[in-house]
Amino acid sequence: MDDKIALSPNMENQSCAISFEQERIDLAAALRWAARNNWHEAIANHFSFAVSGDGSQFIMNSYGRHWSKMRASDVLVLDANDEPDTIGDKVDPTAWAIHSAMHRNLPHVRCILHVHSKYATALSCLKDPEMPPIDQNTMRFFNRVAIDFGFDGMGLEGEAERLTTTMGNKSILLMGNHGVMVTGETIAQAYDDLYYFERACETLITALSSGRELNVVSDEIADKTMRQWMEYPNFAEKHFAALKDILDEEEPEYRS
Repeated sequence: MDDKIALSPNMENQSCAISFEQERIDLAAALRWAARNNWHEAIANHFSFAVSGDGSQFIMNSYGRHWSKMRASDVLVLDANDEPDTIGDKVDPTAWAIHSAMHRNLPHVRCILHVHSKYATALSCLKDPEMPPIDQNTMRFFNRVAIDFGFDGMGLEGEAERLTTTMGNKSILLMGNHGVMVTGETIAQAYDDLYYFERACETLITALSSGRELNVVSDEIADKTMRQWMEYPNFAEKHFAALKDILDEEEPEYRS
């Protein structure tokens, strides 16, 4: 592991080295698995994780590195209070606008995973992008999804600030005409939710494509199932640990 990594200008002047080694390893693992699941879009989209209590300091994948090749040393440490013209060419401008605004304005949101995955994006393009509870996976997200209907371009300027208010107290933001943003207290939790949200979207889009009527369960059953998911012991941590075990065997360089 390299001792030094790219820091924002505000952080370069700090006297002690900042590594956040385990967090960078976990973010690299999440990015590699997202590529394996075909959730990536060329070199676009970004994952980030807050490493300071107020959320202003966060780590994020560097611009131009393909997710399938991401290493811990490719993960940047950034400061959401930096001026946009000081961040350099290793940071994607759209990613900076969205993720810095989210971390600056919503300090309780620790991990942010944004993708244009196939089925979540397809759902975001529907006139009615609500997710009715039709199976265990769609029920997992009952009353947990905020929907943004104000798409106004590529996520720069006012677009990024608006998303922070649209999120509200939800953990998932379906970004109309755009994609999805999943948040969580840990990288493992956010990744697990992203995995199941894309699976839920796949089931819904497939069921809708049949042209037949959906069998939607009651709000009571949907809420019960959602809470069972939320209370399931250590599921996300065990899921993510299993994924890292595979990478440790097949692509151990992700840790470097």
